Amino acid sequence: MQEYAEYIERYAYFLHDMKHKSPNTIENYKRDVRKYLEYLNIKHICNLSRATKTTVLTYLLYLQKQGRANSTICRTLASLRSFYTYLYSIGVVSADPTSDLEAPHVERHTPQILTTDEVELLLEQPHADNYKGYRDKAMLELLYATGIRVSELIGLKMSDINLTINYISCGAGKSERIIPIGTIAKQAISEYFEKSRSYMIKSESETAVFVNCNGTPMSRQGFWKIIKQYQKQAGIHKKITPHTLRHSFATHLLQNGADLKSIQEMLGHVDIASTQVYSTFVNTKIQDVYKKAHPRAQ
Repeated sequence: MQEYAEYIERYAYFLHDMKHKSPNTIENYKRDVRKYLEYLNIKHICNLSRATKTTVLTYLLYLQKQGRANSTICRTLASLRSFYTYLYSIGVVSADPTSDLEAPHVERHTPQILTTDEVELLLEQPHADNYKGYRDKAMLELLYATGIRVSELIGLKMSDINLTINYISCGAGKSERIIPIGTIAKQAISEYFEKSRSYMIKSESETAVFVNCNGTPMSRQGFWKIIKQYQKQAGIHKKITPHTLRHSFATHLLQNGADLKSIQEMLGHVDIASTQVYSTFVNTKIQDVYKKAHPRAQ
C-alpha cells in the first residue's frame, strides 16, 4: 500500500492545483479512493494497471452488498473516474476501467425545510449575553443568510468576511464564490467579533472565524450539537440537520421570486438540476394560493 499511498497524495495535489477542488471535496475523493485501493490490496492486485472494468464493477457490487446507499456508490464511482483520469494523464494506466460504467439510479429526495416562522424561532434561541451565545447567534444567522455548507461555515477564515461591503467569500480557485450578507447577519457577526471571539480564541494568530470553547476551530460535530440543542429549545419537531438551513435558504429565496440561476451560484451547485429540486416547494405554494384564492378551486 506504500506505492498506493504516494499516488493518493499526488492525486490530492492534482485536485487542488489543476482542478481547483475544495478541501472538503478533496478529502471525500481521497477517502473513496483509499477504500478502493484497500480493496485492491485485499484482492492482491498490487499494480493499478491490472485493475479492469470488472474489478471496478465488482468493487461497486461489494459496496452494494455492504448496504451502502446508491448515492454513496454514485459518489464513489465519480471519485474513481476522477482518479483514473489522473492516472491516465501521468501514464500509470493505459486505459480507464471506469469508462462506460453506469452509476446506479439515485432518487432525489425532497429536502426537509423549515417555514419562515420556524427559522425565526430557531434563530431566536441563542441568547447573546455570553461568549457562546454571541458565537452561536452569528453562526446560525450566517448559515441562513448565505446558504453555505456547514463545512464552508466552519472553514471560514477572517479574511473571507468583508463587513464593509457586506459579503463573504468561500471556496477556492475556480470554485470560489462571493455571497452577500444581510443586515441582521452582519450585526450578529459584528457583535461576535466585538464581544466574543477575541476572548474565545486560544491564540492571536488564529484565523478561523468560529472557534469552540477551547479556542480552537469549530468542528462539524460541535456545530451538529449546537443545532440539536437549539432545535430542542425551540420545540421544533422536524428532523433538523445543519443542512436544513441551507435548504430553507434556497427555498425561501425561490418562493420570494429569486431566479434559479442566482440561487445555483450562491449555493455553489455545479449542475442546476441540484437547485431545481427546490422548485417543488414553490409549486406547492402556488397550489395552496390557488386553492385559497380561486372561487372554483374547491
